[in-house]
Amino acid sequence: MTESPAIIDTEGIFEAAAGLPEQIETAVSAADSVADEVAALDPAKAGSAEPWVRQIVVFGMGGSGVAGDILLATAGSVLPVPVLVVKSYECPSFVGEGTLVFAVSASGDTEETVEATSEAALNGARVIAVTGGGELARLAAGWGAPVVLVPDSLPQPRTAVAAMSIPPLIVLEDLGLFRGARTWIAEAVGHLKGRRDQLVGAGDASEAAALARRIGRTWPLIQGGGRLGSAAALRWKTQVNENAKAPAFWSPQPELCHNEICGWGQHGDVSRQLLTLIQLRHDGEHPQVSRRFELVADVMREVVADIVEVRATGDGDLAQLFDLILMGDLVSLWMAAQEGIDPGPVPILVELKERLRAN
Repeated sequence: MTESPAIIDTEGIFEAAAGLPEQIETAVSAADSVADEVAALDPAKAGSAEPWVRQIVVFGMGGSGVAGDILLATAGSVLPVPVLVVKSYECPSFVGEGTLVFAVSASGDTEETVEATSEAALNGARVIAVTGGGELARLAAGWGAPVVLVPDSLPQPRTAVAAMSIPPLIVLEDLGLFRGARTWIAEAVGHLKGRRDQLVGAGDASEAAALARRIGRTWPLIQGGGRLGSAAALRWKTQVNENAKAPAFWSPQPELCHNEICGWGQHGDVSRQLLTLIQLRHDGEHPQVSRRFELVADVMREVVADIVEVRATGDGDLAQLFDLILMGDLVSLWMAAQEGIDPGPVPILVELKERLRAN
């Protein structure tokens, strides 16, 4: 019988992860609070008959940038205009009039996001800020841009995944670009409350804790299919990095079948000691992607320590994506717990920011 780990969690990251469904509900209310300001952005209110949104750009980094990935994964296939997620300092040259920009930064002081958004606003883009304050909120106020506030009670940006990703979906529904968003969000909340109670209520006997033990001290290699699976895989990777302070890697299907799979032709004696392959599955996979998962598992069985399949539950893309996110967050937290690691503090990130400011 394995002894339960003593959980060290000085910032309440476990509690924040477990509060995901309630955070979604709060995020809907936060987006609704700026509905009138959002409506005022539409030139049609001043008599113009031309649709004004010709493209959507999301600026964000790290735990804030995932908002763009979630938007693209859940709404990208039905939106009538293209979406670009930018995780950098650079503002694309096409951004200007006709561009709707979501600038997402939990702190409001993410230098990449502030710089790119400032250039976008200067070029005539309409900006909606999703932030907890800082320089981004100050600039948005000067531009007359709506600001959806991220609660300051959340301990780290990565714990505010719903607070930053849900408001853009609500805004797009209010602008007539993503009809049915509220229905899908309500479906996700209902599902996640039951899923959360199942996973958290079982403690270290839960599916998430068992998977963390199965991974052990190996490095997760996480694969996801299509936009939804790719967004989930990236989230798993970064949560293992920040919560468990451990290496992790991710790759998307079907792209990995055109390159990465070649890399397992040698060094199997090393990789089978280091890597656990985790395949994130969901109902919206292309049939050929489903076949590729099976074939890749067969090919890689001899070069990894273990292969684990995690299947999303829930109805609709949004529910299934957040189901995978919740599971990944908890797995990463149990990985931290079993090593006696406090998941909250990220001193190396703080140090890097301080050294950047010093220069």
